Amino acid sequence: MSKKLLALYSLKYNPFCQEVPAGALFVSPSVDSFCWRIEHQISEGGFSLVTGEPGAGKSTTLRIIADRLGGLRDLTVGVLTRPQASLNDFYRELGEIFGVPLSPCNRWGGAKVLRQKWLAHIQASLYRPVLIVDEAQEMSSALLCELRLLASADLDSRSILSVILCGDSRLVDKLQEPDLLPIASRIRSRLRIEPAGAEELRNCLLHMLKNAGNPRLLSTPVIHALSEHSAGNYRTLMNMANDLLAAALRRELDQIDEKLFFEVFAMDPKPSARAKP
Repeated sequence: MSKKLLALYSLKYNPFCQEVPAGALFVSPSVDSFCWRIEHQISEGGFSLVTGEPGAGKSTTLRIIADRLGGLRDLTVGVLTRPQASLNDFYRELGEIFGVPLSPCNRWGGAKVLRQKWLAHIQASLYRPVLIVDEAQEMSSALLCELRLLASADLDSRSILSVILCGDSRLVDKLQEPDLLPIASRIRSRLRIEPAGAEELRNCLLHMLKNAGNPRLLSTPVIHALSEHSAGNYRTLMNMANDLLAAALRRELDQIDEKLFFEVFAMDPKPSARAKP
């Protein structure tokens, strides 16, 4: 982050970049409701599902969930970083996440140690440990089945792990495969992130600007223009706003106004009427 950018616009950070602090992220009503359900579900465990198209805000939702769960005392929250991994690497990463030594050559022993670790966690905190899997559509069916078996105990009558799967429409299709129907039937909470409305996008921009320290960085017409031209996609919204910020910094403008918006995106603010024949 350029010190010049922060100083010129009195910002604590770039409100349009991916590295915005988790506590400053915009939380829509649907995401807030889903987070509440997750917080009250971890005492029982089970599977949850977040789906949506690219750029809809799935990974941001996971960051918000992880931040909220991180505030719960004695709760272990792990993030699987390589969903496309082989079964052996899957066990290696689980061992690192939950702090237990595992040998990929002995999956039976690894499963036993992991389950003992999770049961001890439940005994101590009354919470199920949480595993978050982003880009879960990249997981093989064999890996998802292994995870289901790991997370259940007592003849499948008890969940000993809370799993949050997140992915695009390919994950929804994958869960309809015959081998994965047992997982689909165990999903207790679902969040389908739909394209955001213009008002929600405006609220997002206002929230991000306020938390970054400069609520007047974008003029009101620009906020409306961005929300109308982002096709309901948060990633598109932030990318466009970031382009404007870069252009404003280069010109050292005090505020991002409507004139700059039309210059950067080469839009005619008032399309000329067609000539009469």
